[in-house]
Amino acid sequence: MGLMSFITKQFVDVIEWTDQPDGVLMWRYPFQDNEIQYGGQLTVRDGQIAVFVNEGQVADVFGPGLYTLETRTLPVLTNLKNWDKLFASPFKSDVIFFSTRLQLGRKWGTPQPITLRDSDFGMVRLRAFGMFSYELDDVRNFYTTITGANDTYTAEQLEPQLRNLIVANISASIGGSGLPFLDMAANQGLMGEKIAEGLKPLFSRYGLKLDAFVVENVSLPDELQKAIDTRISMGMMGDMGKFTQYQMANSIPLAAQNEGGLAGLGAGLAAGVGMGQMMTQAMGNAFNPAAVAQSALGAQSAPPAAADDPAARLEKLKGLLDKGLISQADYDTAKAEVLKKLMG
Repeated sequence: MGLMSFITKQFVDVIEWTDQPDGVLMWRYPFQDNEIQYGGQLTVRDGQIAVFVNEGQVADVFGPGLYTLETRTLPVLTNLKNWDKLFASPFKSDVIFFSTRLQLGRKWGTPQPITLRDSDFGMVRLRAFGMFSYELDDVRNFYTTITGANDTYTAEQLEPQLRNLIVANISASIGGSGLPFLDMAANQGLMGEKIAEGLKPLFSRYGLKLDAFVVENVSLPDELQKAIDTRISMGMMGDMGKFTQYQMANSIPLAAQNEGGLAGLGAGLAAGVGMGQMMTQAMGNAFNPAAVAQSALGAQSAPPAAADDPAARLEKLKGLLDKGLISQADYDTAKAEVLKKLMG
């Protein structure tokens, strides 16, 4: 039986990972009872790293290239197995391939709203989601902290843990930045950068490198969104022209649904604009008594001929003075102007 085992025993001459499926981060070469032939070939392709492991301990690491397996190319393994320089026999060792391809388009999100401290609102509860990408950077670290004795390890197994890291780090990253939430929410690129700064050391702890992190959407509770909308509206009211345009833009889509249609809308807008002009003029005249006198004179309903009569104008000015609507100085100024026109 021992003779038959010796005869059927096979030696591995070429070690390579030819079928590398997407999403597989680690693959252990299946030796079973076979041994590696001394002087055999190791092929490591682009996007791969090969690691020789002896009794759970990482020995030699090979990047892309073609290697002849001997004591010269396996210095650490030679030392671990106490081989001398004359070693030339088949040997056993675990060979594990790792994928260094960039893992693109990985999704993240907050299953439940998370609470953040904010300088403007005190506390903010939000949901967010986006994309991130990463790659394997330190195979020794990744093997010892993540994959261990697995025959294969995939991105699907790893990424739930990465997503938990992301969600747990969002609050600390945004809160520690010192920037108001509104400033960050208005610039999702800035928000992504701040979160990525906090995530990079965490990814590195597992032998990974965070390549990119993107915030695609941020949603807020209804009550906070209404408060933000109100603040925006009040800011627009600071400019009456913009506020009128804002009202017009909001009213037009509803006009066809209301009785009177666009005609009614036009009348309503005209009335609103007229009221706005009257308010603006009134506020301006409050600081100009002479203008009040002139406006009052112009508002009197009288035939054109009577309105141009100097005596009538002086009588009206005297009436305004007697009622305390204008001062003596205003009366004297307006009276002098009427007399000047009368004298030519």
